[in-house]
Amino acid sequence: MIGTSRDGHVVTLELQRQDRRNALNAELCIALREALEKAVADGARVVVLTGQGTAFCAGADLSGDVYAEGFTDHLLAMLHTIDAIPVPVIAAINGPAVGAGTQLALASDLRVVAPEASFGIPAAKLGIAVDKWTVHRLVSLIGGGPARTMLLGAEMLSAEEAFARGLANKIGDIGTAQKWARSIAELAPLSLRHLKLVFNDDGTREPQTEEQLAAMFAAWGSEDAQEARAARLENREPDFRGR
Repeated sequence: MIGTSRDGHVVTLELQRQDRRNALNAELCIALREALEKAVADGARVVVLTGQGTAFCAGADLSGDVYAEGFTDHLLAMLHTIDAIPVPVIAAINGPAVGAGTQLALASDLRVVAPEASFGIPAAKLGIAVDKWTVHRLVSLIGGGPARTMLLGAEMLSAEEAFARGLANKIGDIGTAQKWARSIAELAPLSLRHLKLVFNDDGTREPQTEEQLAAMFAAWGSEDAQEARAARLENREPDFRGR
């Protein structure tokens, strides 16, 4: 499920679930976390993360186990691993990054974005909720106004808009990302580790309040979430009731 290649101090990890547009399930989250930890243990100085095929990551696999207990724990553990490992992670976003795919991009330190890529977190269309880390990291990277548009308005962000807002650091393909990674890998590792720690000290590590946690769990366990799932299976628009 994870393709791994190495060029000197640069390790490239590829999500390989092309039949599901690299959508995440618990197994893929665990595999990616383990691959990241192994890359660091094996001396990687930069990790490049990309997706197989035409999509970076279509989000959580809504046809699978994502509504089961434990999936969000595996997802958040994987995202926080990207955030916490002591080397830069460059996301080479080769196509749509939706929901958890955008979360993968947010967890990465740098983003190289293909012109056909796009970003979105349509949780409000699915009757579910994202955690405080996701909201604060999005605000940190693109600003409060655009973040509200993406989350409260459930609107997508194009590659061009992502670059203008600062979410995309460069426009390019996997080759662009790997070339940049090789250049960064020549820099001082301890300096990069310090910078990553400081950049990621952006309020995203503050714990959620009990009220915030209760609201998030209420959304995940709601009738609206069940309605959204049923509407998706029946190819219709959901009828949300706020319960």
